[in-house]
Amino acid sequence: MSRRRKRILLAVTGLSPQVVTETVYALAVARNPAWIPAEVRLVTTAEGAERARLMLLGRSTGWFRRLLRDWNLPRIRFDGSLIHVVTDPNGRPMQDIRSAQDNLAAADFLLREIRKITAGADTELHVSIAGGRKTMGFFAGYALSLCGRPQDVLSHVLVEPPFESHTSFFYPSPKPQVIYTPPPESRPLDTSRARVTLAEIPFVRLRGLLLQAGAKAARRFAEAVDAVQEELEPAVVIDLAASRIHAGNTDVSMPPADLAFYAMLARATRSGIALPAPSEGGDAEPRDRFLAEYRRVNVPEGNRERVEACLAKGMDRSYFLQRRARVTKLLESALGARRAVLYGIRAEGKRPDTVYRLALPPEAIHFAGEE
Repeated sequence: MSRRRKRILLAVTGLSPQVVTETVYALAVARNPAWIPAEVRLVTTAEGAERARLMLLGRSTGWFRRLLRDWNLPRIRFDGSLIHVVTDPNGRPMQDIRSAQDNLAAADFLLREIRKITAGADTELHVSIAGGRKTMGFFAGYALSLCGRPQDVLSHVLVEPPFESHTSFFYPSPKPQVIYTPPPESRPLDTSRARVTLAEIPFVRLRGLLLQAGAKAARRFAEAVDAVQEELEPAVVIDLAASRIHAGNTDVSMPPADLAFYAMLARATRSGIALPAPSEGGDAEPRDRFLAEYRRVNVPEGNRERVEACLAKGMDRSYFLQRRARVTKLLESALGARRAVLYGIRAEGKRPDTVYRLALPPEAIHFAGEE
């Protein structure tokens, strides 16, 4: 099955386009069995793209074509259309990546590129993080972790000194070829004796969680990370003063009584307690728990008095279950049915011994202003 997939090498580079030829050599020549890409895609800055065009694709200095010819490799598609320049938030090509804003734009760009390549099952992606700024390599690896499938690979190419970072070295030559170290030493080096190896980097594949997050995992890198983090460890912050909860990265506004009910169960859950539904006639304990939270919510005095009068004889089963149904509906409307389950009110046990608690673990429940 893997032979039918289109093999794509995605390389991240900066001002050293040699990374491309070194990586292709390591994959297609030094590796056993050989992994020969059908095409090479390059992600770099505007300056890096110009260097790659001149040094790898130029007619007289086309080191990529030389590599294929020297090592008798089959045609590998790599041309100017496959050199992708990272753009800033305004869509302008970046000359370099220096600021925090530049880094985030580069992360978004890399996520989009890798997401496109891994969208279907008919490709096999190899990502090389050997070149470019360290943050670009990190973001490329992290983007592959978010999108990667079983057939995808992450690697770093290793070149032994003194050939490492040498501006005249592009790959080990099949025949002796002399280059020189920088002055004043100017020592001759035989490129046929250079050793280039590939270090494959294990990574955690989080693609399933990203797909589970769905539309919430937008095309921005930070949003995708937040969405996967929520799948791994959902958490809620209950803001009584603002009449809302923060469910993961989504704010859910609630009417005061519904928020107080949710807070009542949240506080009990955080204390390791599940609450039973009250009796038909009404019980004082759930009423007192509920009113303690309701008094913390910012509501007009008259509303508070009406609610207290309504519950003067205690909270009955009907009131409890109606509030639970209302909270569930609010969560589903704001979060969607699947996410609402993560933050919702869970029933445990059979009647008449059913108890209620939040689905979240105690350590994932927080109250704004109390911690």
